[in-house]
Amino acid sequence: MDRSPALASVPGAPVTVPAAVREIARDDAIAPVWRNQLGGLTFRLDPADGAGPGRFVKWVAVGTPEIDLAGEAARILWVGRRSPVPVVLDQGGSADGAWLVTRALPGRSAVDPCWIADPATAARAIGRGLRALHDALPVDSCPFSWSVEERVANADARLAGGSGPHEWFPEHRDLAVAAARARLDAPPAVDRLVVCHGDACVPNTLLHDDGTFAAHVDLGSLGVADRWADLAVAAWSTEWNYGPGFDGHVYAGYGVEPDPERIAFYRLLWDLS
Repeated sequence: MDRSPALASVPGAPVTVPAAVREIARDDAIAPVWRNQLGGLTFRLDPADGAGPGRFVKWVAVGTPEIDLAGEAARILWVGRRSPVPVVLDQGGSADGAWLVTRALPGRSAVDPCWIADPATAARAIGRGLRALHDALPVDSCPFSWSVEERVANADARLAGGSGPHEWFPEHRDLAVAAARARLDAPPAVDRLVVCHGDACVPNTLLHDDGTFAAHVDLGSLGVADRWADLAVAAWSTEWNYGPGFDGHVYAGYGVEPDPERIAFYRLLWDLS
C-alpha cells in the first residue's frame, strides 16, 4: 500500500554523525535512531559505563527553517511537569546546524517492533495518551498557537513554492490544487480548544511494556487548536505504521466518536501545510 510520499523512519543506511553531536556525546556510544521527512536526525547517546538513563540529541542542518529546535525546547519547558515529556538538558546551535539534548524517558516508541506486533493495544494507548495531554494542559495560559489560520498561511507558502498532489497522501492526490486549497477556506466549527501536540503521529508516543501510555516526544508544533487537529492525524498515522483498520482504536482510547467532517478537514490541512 502506498502510505506516504516520505515518512519519517529509522535510518536504513549509514549516517554521518555531525561534529556537534560527537562533541556532545564525548565518550558515550552514539546510535542514529530516527530521520524525519525534512532530514533532521535524532541520535541516542548511552554512557559507556552503562550508568544513567542516556540522552537523545536532535540535530538539524542550518537552512532548515521548518524545524525550530529552540521553539521545541521552549514548548517542552512550558509543559514542564503537567504531562510526561522529555527533560531539556541543552539547546544550541553553530554555523552548521542546531541541536536539542534531552534525557531519555522510560518507554518505547509506538513503532517499536513489539507494538507493530500488537497494534490494537498501541493504538488505544495512543488515544488515551492524547486525551491525557489535552486534559492536562491549560489553554488560557498557553503562549503557543497551532491555529487553522497560521497553518493555511503555511499551506499557501508551500503551494506557491511548487508543492502539489505529487507530495500529498493518496487520499488527496485526485484533487486539483485549487480545489484542495478552496476546501481550507471552510473549516468546521471548533469542537473543543485544547493544547495540541502538533505532531501526534504514532512514533511520537512512548508506551510502557504493559501497553499503557508513557510520554510524548517531538513537541515542536505544540499549540492551541481544535482537538481534532491532533486526533485526525494520530488516527490516520496508524495506517502508515500499522496498516488499515486501527484508527478506531485511537478514537476509542481517547473516548470520542469519529467526526468525519473534522477528520477530513484536518487531514487535508495536514497534507497541504
